[in-house]
Amino acid sequence: MATPSAGPPVSPSWNEPSGRLRAEVERLCDEALRQKDLAHRRADFWAKVDIALGFPAALLAGVSGAAGLASVDARIPAALVALTAAGCAAGAGFLRGDNRRVANKRARQAWASVEAKARMKLAKEQLDPEDLGEVLERRQIALAAYEGDDYPPDGPPAVPGR
Repeated sequence: MATPSAGPPVSPSWNEPSGRLRAEVERLCDEALRQKDLAHRRADFWAKVDIALGFPAALLAGVSGAAGLASVDARIPAALVALTAAGCAAGAGFLRGDNRRVANKRARQAWASVEAKARMKLAKEQLDPEDLGEVLERRQIALAAYEGDDYPPDGPPAVPGR
């Protein structure tokens, strides 16, 4: 006769409310971890783009000014270098890499807050709907972080009339 194996304790069934709550909080924790890593990579990318366009623009502008003042024969090359510098500066201004980097850093912090809240809730033995609600509120704050909305750590501002 086969005896039941002594394995790890069985988690609450998916059909039980507490099991569904725990599964949803775990899903939100995983999502927060992925989004936090993505925001980190995006912040790094935009920092590199900002440097890659901003530094050459400043350097080329200085070189073109010096070349233009050095001699009359250097006027044409200086003008081309100045146009290149203007193109880099315009590209940097159009892409707004510095703003995007800051937005992704803010989002990274907000997603880290979601992950931390979810992990704290998962440490509890029994979850209730309010626990899920708190994690979902943090998720909404993290989603709004990309838009530059600065909410206090307590949560989003109250909607007038409610």
